[in-house]
Amino acid sequence: MSHASRRASELALDETTVAALRGALKNTADEVVQAIIDEVHPYANALSGRMGATIRRSVRTALGHYLDLATGNATGGDAGDAAYELGRGEVRDGRSMDALLSAYRVGARVAWRCLAAGAVPAGLPAAEVAKFAELTFAYIDELSAASAAGHADELAARGRAHERHLEHLARDLLAGASTDVLLASVQRAGWQPPVSLTAVLLPAAQARPAYRTLDPNTLVLDDLPDATGVLLVPDADRAHLLRQLTDRTAVVGPARPWTRASASYARAVRARSLSSDIRDTEDHLPELVLSADADAFADLRARALEPLRTLPVTTARRLEETLRAWLLHQGRRDEVAAALFVHPQTVRYRMAQLRELFPDLASPQRVLELTLAVGPRAC
Repeated sequence: MSHASRRASELALDETTVAALRGALKNTADEVVQAIIDEVHPYANALSGRMGATIRRSVRTALGHYLDLATGNATGGDAGDAAYELGRGEVRDGRSMDALLSAYRVGARVAWRCLAAGAVPAGLPAAEVAKFAELTFAYIDELSAASAAGHADELAARGRAHERHLEHLARDLLAGASTDVLLASVQRAGWQPPVSLTAVLLPAAQARPAYRTLDPNTLVLDDLPDATGVLLVPDADRAHLLRQLTDRTAVVGPARPWTRASASYARAVRARSLSSDIRDTEDHLPELVLSADADAFADLRARALEPLRTLPVTTARRLEETLRAWLLHQGRRDEVAAALFVHPQTVRYRMAQLRELFPDLASPQRVLELTLAVGPRAC
């Protein structure tokens, strides 16, 4: 049994008192509504016109149910259900629970004043008047609790729906969906598109903790295959973002226009496939370029270095290292020798061998092919 029901069971309202109270219901409801309009600012405009008439009927219904409870002819169930739905409706109308609780407090005070004004002249004994007051405020407390539960449940449901829309948007972005599809997802999610997005790959378990330290407009997914999480960070200050991720196993892709976030994600994925040590993809662009088409790179390397295949493995490796250093240092012998930790004469000897193997070593096209062939991926 509810607190209000227990209070009602202790009352002894006679027919005369009940008739007097029911006769005052309409005026009581009107006064309650007017007091709420006057004293609770968020309802100043909400209770006018057609909405005001609807609210007045609802208040009269609640007061009538209250009198049924007071006479032992009802329980709080129906009114509690209505109060629960009222709490949900307040979320849809954009009002806080504080506003509704304030309205309940004002309504309880005015209702009690009006109902007491009808009960006392009808001859309700003083002891019963005190019980009547306790019932009034116990009833309002129960309605308030039901509305608070409805308000909280609606907020939670809306939060879950909003979260699903954001996740759907993130998946569309990673999939490289068309602009029209993305704009529709943005509208459903109520998300403000930034200028750019930067994809961050990290273990799924780290995604939500990292997300809480970033821009609240960041999109997050933590249920991708291989226990991978993704953050799409808006308009990121790259240096600051990298510092924020210092203690996490993260790979940070490049910033891209928000509709092309899939390109940032794809680069981060490719960087992770190259090495577990890569954090900032911008620091590894040569490796990423050379790994973009692994088969093409393998074919280029095989063709460009074909002359070395006729040599013993150790000799071929040594000459390849010399060729790489020579290309990187643009033929400056002393710098090549320092890089290889050998004497400059050794460099001269090896380069003589290489020129025999590659007669067109001075050709720009040959230099380009060899530079790519002995590049970072070949190290």
